[in-house]
Amino acid sequence: MRETAMRSQKQSSSWLNIGKDFNTMTWVLMPVAIAINMAVGQIVATLRLPVYLDSIGTVLVGVICGPWAGALTGALANTILGLTINPDFLPWWPVAAIIGLVSGICANYGLFKSWWKVVVSGFIIALAAAISSVPISLLVYGGITAGGTGMITAFLVESGRGIVQAVFASSFLTEPVDKITTALLAFAILQGLSKRFLARLPRPENVETDEKISRNQLLIAVGVVVLLILFAIFLLGRLTGAA
Repeated sequence: MRETAMRSQKQSSSWLNIGKDFNTMTWVLMPVAIAINMAVGQIVATLRLPVYLDSIGTVLVGVICGPWAGALTGALANTILGLTINPDFLPWWPVAAIIGLVSGICANYGLFKSWWKVVVSGFIIALAAAISSVPISLLVYGGITAGGTGMITAFLVESGRGIVQAVFASSFLTEPVDKITTALLAFAILQGLSKRFLARLPRPENVETDEKISRNQLLIAVGVVVLLILFAIFLLGRLTGAA
């Protein structure tokens, strides 16, 4: 009982320690993570899938470097995207920062050490993202955003639901698929990296697993991601077909 309380106190103080998140490797990894966000996000936007997958790098940094590094990566990624490629990304930087922050907190509590725990983390991240994104969607875009999520919102409005209800419904429908997929992809990337490389980053203990288990976790994570993406495509197809 006492050991559990001490461990919990250590974890709480760990994520509050901002300085621990940032070493030389953190600053090296952040631009790479932002590039991953930009590349995957643009591909998904072009395909108009009902997911985003533009936070993989943000989650990756949050997990292996810490929540504050993840938050900064998310905020910078959306700001850079908004200023250089598409202004629509700019208003979402608070949501991106929250995604990085929550990812890091989940990882600090051991929720990125097995694929099923990553699914739990993805769901927690999805709740945080959905709650924080709805006000921005309503206030900045009137509830209808670009991409697959906006198509779902529009379909729900045409079906007779109010705009607020439609935005909440589409967010809580798509965010779990998106963020669980994102978390699993970040997890798969980290499991594929060498322990020597991970040891140079601030929080390698967040993803420590046995080598044999690590390979199995990687295969399971990739399999679940494929199923989730197929489900997202099926969902969008059904909705647009019904429309």
